[in-house]
Amino acid sequence: MGARQPMPLRVLDLTDELAFQGARLLVGLGADVLRTDPGGDLDPASRAHWHAGKRWTPVRDQAHLDELAGAADIVLESGPAAGLRGVRADGTSRWPHAVHVVVTPFGLTGPRRDWRGGDLVLASAGGMTWLGGQPGGRPEPPPRQQALQLAGAHAALGALLGAVSGKPQLVDVSAQEAVAATLETGAIGWIHAGRFPVRSGGVYEHVTHRIFRAADGYVAGGYSGSERMWTDLLAWMAESDEAADLTDERYADAAFRWRARPHVDAMVERFAARRTAAELAEQGRARALPWAEVVPPARLPANPQLRDRDFFVRITGEGLPAEGVEDVGFPWAARPRPLSLETIREVPSGAPWQHERPRGLHEKRPRSLAAGDGRGMALSGVRVLDLSWVLAGPYVTKLLGEHGADIIKIESKHRQDPTRFAPSMHLRPGSDPDDSGYFLNFNRNKRSVALNLRTEDGQRLLRELVPHCDVVVENFSPGVLARWGMDYESLRALNPDVILVSMAGVGHTGPWRKAVTFADTLAAMSGLSSETASPGGAPQGMTFGLGDMVAANAAALAALDLLAQGRGGHIDLSQLEAMAATMGPAVLEPVLTPDLEDPRTAEQPNRSPHSVPHGVYPAAGEDRWIAITVDDDAQWRSLTKLVDLPGGDGGGVDTRRAHEDAIDAALAAWTRGQDAAELAALLQAEGVPAAVVATGRDLVEEDEQLAARGFYPQLDHPRTGRVRHEGIVARCSVTPGALTAPAPLLGQHTRDVLGGLLGLSDEDFAALRAAGVLE
Repeated sequence: MGARQPMPLRVLDLTDELAFQGARLLVGLGADVLRTDPGGDLDPASRAHWHAGKRWTPVRDQAHLDELAGAADIVLESGPAAGLRGVRADGTSRWPHAVHVVVTPFGLTGPRRDWRGGDLVLASAGGMTWLGGQPGGRPEPPPRQQALQLAGAHAALGALLGAVSGKPQLVDVSAQEAVAATLETGAIGWIHAGRFPVRSGGVYEHVTHRIFRAADGYVAGGYSGSERMWTDLLAWMAESDEAADLTDERYADAAFRWRARPHVDAMVERFAARRTAAELAEQGRARALPWAEVVPPARLPANPQLRDRDFFVRITGEGLPAEGVEDVGFPWAARPRPLSLETIREVPSGAPWQHERPRGLHEKRPRSLAAGDGRGMALSGVRVLDLSWVLAGPYVTKLLGEHGADIIKIESKHRQDPTRFAPSMHLRPGSDPDDSGYFLNFNRNKRSVALNLRTEDGQRLLRELVPHCDVVVENFSPGVLARWGMDYESLRALNPDVILVSMAGVGHTGPWRKAVTFADTLAAMSGLSSETASPGGAPQGMTFGLGDMVAANAAALAALDLLAQGRGGHIDLSQLEAMAATMGPAVLEPVLTPDLEDPRTAEQPNRSPHSVPHGVYPAAGEDRWIAITVDDDAQWRSLTKLVDLPGGDGGGVDTRRAHEDAIDAALAAWTRGQDAAELAALLQAEGVPAAVVATGRDLVEEDEQLAARGFYPQLDHPRTGRVRHEGIVARCSVTPGALTAPAPLLGQHTRDVLGGLLGLSDEDFAALRAAGVLE
């Protein structure tokens, strides 16, 4: 592999809010991103956040747009299907020379291809809104347009999958599917157990973590994970004689603790309430326990870990203070930090690009280490050594595996992955480690090698696999790989072109690098948890591992970036930074839009500063809801043809804002007696964005769009039989991904992999088994 780095990819950015995050992520990777408008309809904070680092040029006509697209490696386009400029009536791309990524609300095919929707509608249609909020209250999606940001992240992934494949093609991304693939147990609970998670106000169903009130604020924490998480927390409480009856030997049993969770939580909450949030977080880090303060986004710039790693980006340019402003940065340091960007600026139409020529899609990573499998997928021939466990790391390798990479998963009964071994994560009562529904969904398309890494021979065999692999993925605590002689420099000595993806909670450097983190503590640190609070209420936190999957998308994107460049490297991905990077313009708003009002109320937590109405309304049946939004005056006129609402026929959003309480009340009275699915179809037929607030059952059993697009394909597993799995989001027309094999049994492929790659003999296997190495 040559040392020359390829030129940056040229990206023509034709996105609206559906894929703003996709274009921003490509800026973070160093792409040359050109828009055809300046994003002038956004407020200053949003414009600076989403479009910094880009250039724009006005487009004269279709021929000029074709000329710009003709000079691009990637065209990134989004919006309602009817308004796309680059997709022909027959569903093909107008620009077949490029990787043309198209993000629509519901996909380019299926009965709902023409449905519309923004963040609230798509979070609802994809199952995420259902999981947020208080029991008995209105469902609420995660803050900061997480549904749209997920769609954007998958758009960027689709773009780089095309770049790695070297094949121009159309990539179809459904925002609904991007959400539906990011629910943790939201849908697979129904698939495997006939039940689905319900709103709990932020109390995790499968792990004993939640948000607790402190003396002066809130903290996230708990006692799941290794037994030490419990024993060290108990010792901390006992030091001040606050352990109460938890020192009773009954609580030493994890199963008993799980059943007694309400009482245990009450004792922990009493302990937390006597201490400040900062004290609890500091002591948690010092004791290597997963506790963190719930901080608002405005306090992110004061975070010493983020500051030490130069996470923040300085934005300068027109309309900003002379010294510029500080914004959240990117999920990993693809470009040297600290990074400065200019606000988007106009460039001449005759010379719009920063570089003389496009990169060219055929400048891709050689596949010298792994032979292609003939399936024609984007990553066929790439081999990945998977050392990860639980959710974030396995989600990375799931993404790579479903696009053709050969995933070699290293696991052991001596280091038990909770998703395989913990009863609370099996979903279906009576299942065993080879039959865990959670494990099955996130570990399909992988081969399992049982290797006891507590033995010297286990570590030796692991090192011997490295020369046969292109990518290594790990989410150990910092320092673990180095103790095995597998830090990045050691891996490079074994394989000069290797890509190491490290996914520590807060990164491998910085003052907090040894912090133990769970999904809830990272959400608390990132500012996300604080924004789950309704006005005047307490933060609720998240009831699913959104942060794990956000970080996984970022890590997969980083690996694809290096594969596309044809070079190795160490991706030191901080899950905290990946989450903070999804906080949108939250850090900029106090500086650039301090007068922006929050229209939400405790009764109507889903209101928007930009749209009226914008909310979740009751439908016929128990706990049934429909999301409805009106984004412009035309949609308002369409809605008022169906239902008489206050606010009149004109006057715009400001007039509707003055009548918002009355509008919401009238809408709720109208929707309450109607079937949510029928009403959503009626509204969409009139051009009004709407969707059922879907449960896991709705997604798997009732959603005609997901069914038509085959989003829940079935695989035959030796223990469960035919079982549905969550499907693939980025649908590549030339190098389509596929679910080709169910999740492996523990150690199912040990002989195939170690014999095939390392040439071990029958005698070698017998000796290794006798020594306990292959367990």
